[in-house]
Amino acid sequence: MPKRYFQDLRREFGPDCEVMTVTGPDGRLLSSVMSFYFRDEVLPYYAGDDEAARDLAANDFKYWELMRRACARGLAVFDYGRSKQGTGSFSFKKNWGFEPQQLHYEYCLYKRDAVPQNNPSNAKYKLLIETWRRMPIGMANWLGPFVVRSLG
Repeated sequence: MPKRYFQDLRREFGPDCEVMTVTGPDGRLLSSVMSFYFRDEVLPYYAGDDEAARDLAANDFKYWELMRRACARGLAVFDYGRSKQGTGSFSFKKNWGFEPQQLHYEYCLYKRDAVPQNNPSNAKYKLLIETWRRMPIGMANWLGPFVVRSLG
């Protein structure tokens, strides 16, 4: 998404939106998360990591620090968001001790017989995902918005 989108979110949500970034010993940006606060909850929503973050456990530190800060603020809920069972995100969250809660969806289908399966585990997207991973970042950033519109 464009940088402007994230700037707009920060401006709109003000103090209820926070960006936390973990840097390496050399000052290099490793891992960031944009979180939103509401009542007694924090929701880490947008996150990203540099490849070097893995070797330094920057992602783990990022969430540990966010949880620590949430506790210091007296917040009661750390909403890690939704993840599909069997995915890496689901395992990562469970590893932190979070217990899954079943959340139900309601769909209203227009011009369809079934809910679209727009997710990485859909075999239909395997070739696209493999190609995307090998694509230069500049091309992926340029092409991304056009691809997303056609997924539905």
